[in-house]
Amino acid sequence: MAYILSIIANPAAPVINGDVKARIEKAFPHSPLTELSPGVAYELQVDAYDESLLLAVRHVLDGAPADINLVPLERRRKKLLIADMDSTIIGQECIDELADFAGKRAEISDITERAMRGELDFEAALKERVAMLKGLSASVLEDVYEQRITLTPGAKTLVATMNATGAATALVSGGFTFFTDRVAKAAGFQSVQANTLEIADGALTGQVREPILGRAAKQNALLRLAGEHKIELEDTMAVGDGANDLAMLERAALGVAFRAKPAVAELADARIRHGDLTALLYLQGIPQAEFAA
Repeated sequence: MAYILSIIANPAAPVINGDVKARIEKAFPHSPLTELSPGVAYELQVDAYDESLLLAVRHVLDGAPADINLVPLERRRKKLLIADMDSTIIGQECIDELADFAGKRAEISDITERAMRGELDFEAALKERVAMLKGLSASVLEDVYEQRITLTPGAKTLVATMNATGAATALVSGGFTFFTDRVAKAAGFQSVQANTLEIADGALTGQVREPILGRAAKQNALLRLAGEHKIELEDTMAVGDGANDLAMLERAALGVAFRAKPAVAELADARIRHGDLTALLYLQGIPQAEFAA
């Protein structure tokens, strides 16, 4: 099976210059180097999956901040994108920002970090953290969204371009609908799934509406959406950063760990540590010239 060796830098730091390209071409004289974006994204075709190729390119790059991945050539362009929200499509963990307003950031952030590393059961950890927010004014939700939440660079371009190709796009989060509904609209996702915070008398009750959506729900969303849109799993892509994303990353044809926890990066098909979210387009062989606004 043929593979694509993908080399992607961050658009904010286009470090793949002429010298670097020359060294790559020298290391792979029989594989033409294709430019997807000047200084940012390049690729070449290889005959088989071989991790020594990754090591060879890392040596050639000599420490330059770029992501190197091997992805199958066949069926590269995906028809379904399913994405995690917190620390993936946005740069924050919403529950940690809520905790900051409640004066409990340290203890709640610690639980969040351990849950995302897979050290704690997701559902139990979510219940524990939400319980600590009991009594917080519901108006804080809007304050957090307006003052703290920002889309990750490349998010809007990723979703707009996938939409323009006719792909289905879904935001699937273990977070809360108050935020996912707004983030999905801002980024352009076609559908959204998340948990619902219970509110009574203008304040958080400290509970989440059942059933709580976690790791299994994300995988089920992938399967459900693929079925609804009549998309084969070979044509699906998922992206996330935490342990509760692993099931959907493993089930999708291309599971991408985006600035992820080590255990997640280890198991994903591709890893993006330096690039922004447009890297998911380059992994599919989509050049910058075809990006949608």
